[in-house]
Amino acid sequence: MKFTATQIAGILEGDIVGNPDVEVSNLSKIEEGTEGSLTFLANPKYKPFIYSTKASITIVNKNFEPENNISTTLIKVEDAYKAFSKLLEYYNQIKLNKSGIEQPSFIAKSSKYGDNIYIGAFTYIGENVSIGENVKIFPNCYIGDNVVIDDNTILFAGAKVYSDCIIGKNCVVNSGAIIGADGFGFVPDEKGEYSKVPQIGNVILEDFVDIGAATTIDRATLGSTIIRRGVKLDNQIQIAHNVEIGKNTVIAAQTGVAGSTKIGENCQIGGQVGIVGHITIGNNVKIQAQSGIGRNIKDDEVLQGSPAFGYGDFNKSYVYFKNLPKIMKEINEIDKKVNGNS
Repeated sequence: MKFTATQIAGILEGDIVGNPDVEVSNLSKIEEGTEGSLTFLANPKYKPFIYSTKASITIVNKNFEPENNISTTLIKVEDAYKAFSKLLEYYNQIKLNKSGIEQPSFIAKSSKYGDNIYIGAFTYIGENVSIGENVKIFPNCYIGDNVVIDDNTILFAGAKVYSDCIIGKNCVVNSGAIIGADGFGFVPDEKGEYSKVPQIGNVILEDFVDIGAATTIDRATLGSTIIRRGVKLDNQIQIAHNVEIGKNTVIAAQTGVAGSTKIGENCQIGGQVGIVGHITIGNNVKIQAQSGIGRNIKDDEVLQGSPAFGYGDFNKSYVYFKNLPKIMKEINEIDKKVNGNS
């Protein structure tokens, strides 16, 4: 699909400097721009590339004035980065604008769905499923019995949603994610053999939740595992049964959260963090990558280490840790002088 500079300027409410009729059909980095591509300039260190880029259109800030000749058509906006992000979102909506029900697919007669939906081939939709309007379910997805999926949500290819789970409006569940698998519940007997504890709860994703590829969210033993509004989970994260994650919290890849832990609002959790079960993490907490959390955390704490402790204390301690060989050498020399040891 092609767009002219005039059409793009209309979407972004920008001003054109150059050819208003030039067309683009793809996006590019400014240093890799080719004819027919659209790019942007926001970071000053990339400014030299605007004089050599072959991109047909470049989005720039309104205060940009070229110092040399340029061949690219400019679209001037208040904030080039935000404008380009808006354009990416618009482009993505067009790219994902599929509709209809592909075959082969299976939809149980007791299930219902709203207008303007897309259901990709080889998708299975079980009994009593309720799907809202403008929902897009890409090929090879599995939707179990009694699932609810609200308006404008997207499930990418291969996502699995087990029975009784609830997904809100404007959510994204990426490929390979599994929502509602059994929690890790087993009880040992006197022989040391394990019996499975039935997991009869569900998972609730509130509105505007994003779930990364191959991330797993286990159903509750009883009640619900709850991911609150606006939470963003990266790829390959494990969320155990009965966990609750507060609104607008973001968690990076390969983090694991054990059962029944409660995480507050607006937290930022780095990659490969391990969090034990049955604890409470407050609001606005920041946890650095590869930290281990084994205790309750108060609001606004910043943590690092395994087991994690205060971020400032960790950095101070790490300075000494790196210098331990030198420090020990000095201590040994002092000991020799004081005690006369050879």
